[in-house]
Amino acid sequence: MADALGVTRQTVNAVENEKYSPTLLLAMKLAKFLHTTVEELFIPDDTEWL
Repeated sequence: MADALGVTRQTVNAVENEKYSPTLLLAMKLAKFLHTTVEELFIPDDTEWL
């Protein structure tokens, strides 16, 4: 996955563990790689945070 996204495994791990907020470009690459949307990946399902 990291190779396909052009980042290190540490970066992928940090994003997964919410230790790093990806750039918009990386977020878009992640969404495309995972066949989903940026919103689906990074916006919480519950609306209580609004």
